[in-house]
Amino acid sequence: MTQDCSYNELHALQVLDDSMEPEFPKDCIIVIEPSEVCSSGAYVIAVVDGERCFRRFERDEQGLEKLTADNPVYPEIPLQDCEFKIEGVIVQRNVRRKIKHYNPYEASRGIALS
Repeated sequence: MTQDCSYNELHALQVLDDSMEPEFPKDCIIVIEPSEVCSSGAYVIAVVDGERCFRRFERDEQGLEKLTADNPVYPEIPLQDCEFKIEGVIVQRNVRRKIKHYNPYEASRGIALS
């Protein structure tokens, strides 16, 4: 973790592929809150074995963790035998000026606040 205050600032990214459609269409804007923790079902930016990805974080009843894409064409990423880190959680989505908010800290599949 860095010591400067910029670590805590929200930042925006543009989605470049269709892996998270239909919830996050290609070219939409997502707002990320830097955080290393979240609940199961939260949308996250994670680094897995050195590669950054945008996926949904899932933890099952046995405590096994994985990253999943909303688009079923993309395979899930099991996290048991790899090095991974959650860099941030998605708190907002903007699609053609329509804004939707997410709460990444409450256990549920993709809680939408508005």
